[in-house]
Amino acid sequence: MTVYSKIVGTGSYLPERVVTNRELEKSVDTTDAWIRERTGICERRIAAEDEYTLDLAEKASRRALEAANLDADEIDLIVVATTTADQIFPSTACLLQSRLRIKGCPAFDVQAVCTGFVYALGVADKFIATGAAKKALVVGAETFSRIIDWTDRNTCVLFGDGSGAVILEASDTPGVMSTHLHADGDYADYLHVPQGVSNAHAEVAAGRAYVEMNGSGVFRMAVTTLCRIADETLRHNKIDKQELDWLVPHQANIRIITATAKKLDLPMDRVIVTVDKHGNTSAASIPLALDEGVRSGKIRRGDLLMIEGFGGGFTWGSALIRY
Repeated sequence: MTVYSKIVGTGSYLPERVVTNRELEKSVDTTDAWIRERTGICERRIAAEDEYTLDLAEKASRRALEAANLDADEIDLIVVATTTADQIFPSTACLLQSRLRIKGCPAFDVQAVCTGFVYALGVADKFIATGAAKKALVVGAETFSRIIDWTDRNTCVLFGDGSGAVILEASDTPGVMSTHLHADGDYADYLHVPQGVSNAHAEVAAGRAYVEMNGSGVFRMAVTTLCRIADETLRHNKIDKQELDWLVPHQANIRIITATAKKLDLPMDRVIVTVDKHGNTSAASIPLALDEGVRSGKIRRGDLLMIEGFGGGFTWGSALIRY
């Protein structure tokens, strides 16, 4: 019998602090109108000084467990997608495992930046499909504000903090129908943090490890690649784009989201959009948007969803999901 993985619960968490475009106008040479026009972002959430990626991940995870009506000790796999781990090691997943009082199951992080949640979902889906796990917690959590240069107007207006989580459970009916994961490291310099532990430890210690981005290059590649992977996903599953109920995209830029929706002939009222309120939360953006879609009542059981992301690396990926 074929084993599938099915989403049985979603959860999310956003820090309390809201930073509006108007607030950013006071510190960098930008305007609310320019940010809205170019990105669609109106505000973003920023973690408190004593609030960390693990804290965000825990709150989203507990809400997902509650939605799934599961106890934490029923989970037998934890995969956390993050670029902003609190420590070099242990992994955020191991620290989350301890917080949730889960014993013994595999727990590890996945790092694919903004595509991280899709990668993590793909990995967890394979664990369940092979029988290596029955109930998986998949999390995207970021405190991206910690790697942003708040004097760089090209990047500081884009990003925010947050976390989203889903519970996957083994099922005899399709849930996650397919996942599609890709990368091309030749474009690493387009979007990266150039300092790391091995190559410039002093820079990291001094707090100078910040996101650097070729905005126009990233935009062009994202639009082209996301449209291409949408075709790949539909073709693999032998379905027509008219069969899709919802697009749940990575929330980076409203113009990228609009271009992808147009490619799929989806009206924007069938696209989950949170970029205006959240900004780009990297690996957290897709599960945040998914949870909002579910809790708002837009996404219902039986709906056919496509999720897709594009991030530094470059990485990109998609999944077709029968919710």
